[in-house]
Amino acid sequence: MYTLSPPNSRPLVLPCTHPTGALLYLSRRGSHGSRPIMRLFLYIKETYSTQLAFQFLSNIHGSRSGGDDYSEEPVEAHHVEEAFVDSLLSGAKSHPQDELLKLQKENLYKQEAEENSLFVHKLGLYKLQCCLLMNGLVHESNEDATMNAMNDELPRIQEQVYYGHIQSHTDVLEKFLSESSFKRYNPSITGKNTEKRFVSLFASYHQEDSVLHDINYLHSHGTTDDVKPVTHLFAVDLSSKTGTKLLHQAIRYLMDEPNRARVGLLLYARRDSVSTILLMKDIIDRTISSFSNTEKALNFLHGLCKFYEGQHMVVSSAVGDSISTIMDKVYSLAAETALPVDDYRAWLTSFSADTVLKGIDKLSDFLFGQLGLEFGSNAVITNGRIFVVGEGDSFLTDDLGLLESMEYELRTKYIHEIIEEVEWTGVDPDYLTSKFYSDITMLVSSSMSVHERPSERAHFEILNAEHSAIKLNIMNSSIHIDAVIDPLSPAGQKKSPLLRILWRRIRPSMRIVLNPISSLADLPLKNYYRFVLPSMDDFSSTDYSVHGPKAFFSNMPLSKTLTMNIDVPEPWLVEPVVAIHNLDNILLENLGDVRTLQAVFELEALLLTGHCMEKDREPPRGLQFILGTKQRPHLVDTLVMANLGYWQMKVSPGVWHLQFAPGRSADLYELPSKLVAIDSLRGKLIHIEVLKKKGKEHEDLLNAADDNHFQEKTDNKGWNTNLLKRASSFISGDASLKKKAEKNTALKDARQGETINIFSVASGHLYERFLKIMILSVLKNTQRPVKFWFIKNYLSPQFKDVIPHMAQEYGFEYELITYKWPTWLHKQKEKQRIIWAYKILFLDVIFPLSLRKVIFVDADQIVRTDMGELYDMDLKGCPLAYTPFCDNNKEMDGYRFWKQGFWKDHLRGGPYHISALYVVDLAKFRQTAAGDNLRVVYETLSKDPNSLSNLDQLCTAWQHGPLLPIHKGSKTSIAGSPELCST
Repeated sequence: MYTLSPPNSRPLVLPCTHPTGALLYLSRRGSHGSRPIMRLFLYIKETYSTQLAFQFLSNIHGSRSGGDDYSEEPVEAHHVEEAFVDSLLSGAKSHPQDELLKLQKENLYKQEAEENSLFVHKLGLYKLQCCLLMNGLVHESNEDATMNAMNDELPRIQEQVYYGHIQSHTDVLEKFLSESSFKRYNPSITGKNTEKRFVSLFASYHQEDSVLHDINYLHSHGTTDDVKPVTHLFAVDLSSKTGTKLLHQAIRYLMDEPNRARVGLLLYARRDSVSTILLMKDIIDRTISSFSNTEKALNFLHGLCKFYEGQHMVVSSAVGDSISTIMDKVYSLAAETALPVDDYRAWLTSFSADTVLKGIDKLSDFLFGQLGLEFGSNAVITNGRIFVVGEGDSFLTDDLGLLESMEYELRTKYIHEIIEEVEWTGVDPDYLTSKFYSDITMLVSSSMSVHERPSERAHFEILNAEHSAIKLNIMNSSIHIDAVIDPLSPAGQKKSPLLRILWRRIRPSMRIVLNPISSLADLPLKNYYRFVLPSMDDFSSTDYSVHGPKAFFSNMPLSKTLTMNIDVPEPWLVEPVVAIHNLDNILLENLGDVRTLQAVFELEALLLTGHCMEKDREPPRGLQFILGTKQRPHLVDTLVMANLGYWQMKVSPGVWHLQFAPGRSADLYELPSKLVAIDSLRGKLIHIEVLKKKGKEHEDLLNAADDNHFQEKTDNKGWNTNLLKRASSFISGDASLKKKAEKNTALKDARQGETINIFSVASGHLYERFLKIMILSVLKNTQRPVKFWFIKNYLSPQFKDVIPHMAQEYGFEYELITYKWPTWLHKQKEKQRIIWAYKILFLDVIFPLSLRKVIFVDADQIVRTDMGELYDMDLKGCPLAYTPFCDNNKEMDGYRFWKQGFWKDHLRGGPYHISALYVVDLAKFRQTAAGDNLRVVYETLSKDPNSLSNLDQLCTAWQHGPLLPIHKGSKTSIAGSPELCST
């Protein structure tokens, strides 16, 4: 027995009279040499052995190719004769030449060879030329595919044995062959990787003048009054050869008497078609509308299609002669099939091409407007699934049977069963015909297929959860939910509130199977979680106000220090806007009589993310993009990472212009200004493919000799500065604020020289107080302008309210920056480690591209000298300059872990660096792709919790290599943590 089915589907028994190890066939476009090979193979197999028959095939290959596996020399008759003689020479019952002459003379095995060819064509395998069938699954015919197929089959057999479905007396092959599958191989219909196109017919059907109401369906003989769960609509271009063949196959399909399907013909032609084509459409439409219930109608249409297919594309000098020929054929067929000839004479006499063309116009609006087909295409629409038959492709009756079986078994069967059980109260019984039920099944199937379910499904019915399941039964519920949850896992913590919401909103029947880990060394959950979803409770019952969704935590421990964080969709940038208390260090017992802590969070911006690729090359790392409006093209900017070509920008809803930044990116690459619409709260993910300009193909984007590849205009200071300007002008009417503004300007004017850019992070009220002290210590010891950069993600609302007033009072600039942690990068779980990572991993993308250099200073440091000296320090071509740990305080020797073990050997006498203070040459950092290198190292080490006890180790570990050279600068006068030098 032989079966077939696409990979990962189950086979169905297909009987074959020749269960040989190989199934040879004659290709329709193959040479005549194939036939004797098939006959000789069958003769050797039947007379001698299967092994010798395969040896015969191998000898043909050796004789043809001479040992060259890739030879394309065709097989000649002498190759076959030599292989036959060589195969039988040692064990032949008579001389091989005599046996060969006998076979040729008596035509032995001719019928068997033809049956093999017909069988293979019926299965649809003829297009593959050569393939492997294993338990009904189709695979490539090579050694690797064979081994992979065996490795895939063995676990399946083991699973069946485990569950007792296969026992010692079970015929394993027969069991697999008897399971659900298809009788034909056509991956364009059944393939998992095939893109399936569906369309809903519901809206079209409910239009007042719908084409679907005008269709007269064809049925197989004797089934006209039966309900048909499957409806095939054939969109056929009668002016094309492919369409004519498809029409003929549709009629032959019905003549094979399928009992689950009906056929509707949607025939059209071009407006400039000759009259013979329009006449054919008119004859077919009239025949179906008048005689579709007649037994001989299919025979008439079959004969007409056969005649028309033979006459198609034959150009006649006189159109009248062609029409006359068609009319004679119609009269003859009508007489043969006992249809009334006089009716056809009357129709042909009253034939009007203009009337036919009006009907085609209405049909074209449905096919090409509502269904979205291309004009001139031929297609089969099966319960909403559109299958387009390409020009020159063959689509046979067996393919239609396969399409019917697949759509019925996978989609329509269950819908049909439910519709049959519906009690149509209030509907006139005269309407409840077989056509009514067939139409409803077609419409519902097409509407549901637009939202097709994935094929990967779990079978929860095998779970025995008598003592570990929570069952919530709702009578007559149309939805049932099975959930398997580990209640002490982070995933289970998030899914539980979702199930609760589903239970409250749609009232499904539900079974929750608890599946905890059998043994725990520690409690896996370290947090409390609430899921927030908008509901009707958000709207006030007394006025028009909206409270907004909220999360409420009750019965919390009073003496434990807690941290409040918010888990939001990836494209959201959310920050607290109202929080009286410190959200990083919450101790409820210190709240006093209130005993309630409140915080309000706000969606500040959305993310525009993307992946940029260069055709046939690695992602163009360092490529710079800017985003803005037509009037202000540069509002935000970013660069492309080497990691997946990833980039991101902070945006608001609206339409934005995305383009290359002026400089080297715009000089080397081509990209017209791209409009990006942010029209939903899901943000936007876009893919961009760039191409280098002609003549620039071999130039490097990260050219170290070009330090001035980008320079932002001085009037573009970023969104925060612009907002401050608007805010100051908005409140400029207040006299006291005017005085403060004048004082701020005077303080700034007193500072001369290049601006010192200082970067810091802080989280929690305590470290924000330290940060203010650090700011004042920097300002006190320098006369140069200073601009501070703060990561906005973790600043409290109080600090963000105070910092503008500090900037005015003490005469400095500041900017709040942010960057969303990429989804593909392994994320830290502890908040403090996330903050540490921000000050190292995203230095190349978190700052505007115009910023050339920045100094990082920890929030808890006090600066006692002019930071301008450090800012102006020559880094000797290195992207980073770090502060080495000092070793003059002997009392701290026991804490210096780098003096022993791995770090002692790895550093080779070099210093261990601390990230409390470092200088970054951002231009060099971007040119050398140091950020990409750091992220690669981080991704490798961070998944092992023992590899990165401190993220400072990232830079220290790579200081000796070419990827991240570190300049060892002189010690700077900083006081802070006791481990640091203080001079």
